[in-house]
Amino acid sequence: MVETLGRVLVVVPTYNERDNLPMIVERIRAALPEVHVLVADDNSPDGTGEVADGLADGDDHVHVLHRETKQGLGAAYIAGFRWGLREGYDVLVEMDADGSHQPEELPKLLEALADGADLAIGSRYVPGGKVVNWPHRRELLSKGANLYTRVMLGLPVRDATAGFRAYRAATLEKVGLSGVESQGYCFQVDLTLRTSRNGLRVVEVPITFVERTVGKSKMSGKIMSEALWRIGLWGVTGLPKRLRGGGHH
Repeated sequence: MVETLGRVLVVVPTYNERDNLPMIVERIRAALPEVHVLVADDNSPDGTGEVADGLADGDDHVHVLHRETKQGLGAAYIAGFRWGLREGYDVLVEMDADGSHQPEELPKLLEALADGADLAIGSRYVPGGKVVNWPHRRELLSKGANLYTRVMLGLPVRDATAGFRAYRAATLEKVGLSGVESQGYCFQVDLTLRTSRNGLRVVEVPITFVERTVGKSKMSGKIMSEALWRIGLWGVTGLPKRLRGGGHH
């Protein structure tokens, strides 16, 4: 199945994830031994970058992108995507380092691409998807954010804020990365919107999202407010031209 898709790169952004990273990389490599992993570390003060280097030294399928400063999730993913596109990968996967995304479910995302999707989203809110160990308030916020997104943007996706997803390289080439400035989960909405508005096929695959057990969540009020503001703006302005157009990565 993976063979028909070409070369697959799983981009894992990190900031202070030294305790989680070895386990998640090991699980990715066990689930799909042929895929490659790129750790995009934002100069973590806890030494995550050094841990990543150690993993790469022992495995030619693991690579590390050291970034100088913490610029947010969106910037880390764009840097990882650009690295992957330059290196000739055919599929680029987004995945958190904290264990909330199950590497064992990666094959389902890739199968959706193999069946013709341009973007496969690991969705918590389609039939069969679920959330484990999340506080009730956090789940309500997430569902509310997705409802707000559907209403404001007319986007027929149940989990547009999801961060476990797989893109064809051709999808990222077509939608363009140069104008993407959004961070946090707003970044996910931004790229979902660009993909949909370019007439590409978005498929949601049910996954089980598990709240992290080690380390601290990076979600903040600032991330929430940015998403509300940007999504509202995109909805009110009737989709700015930059979202309709493509552009170069």
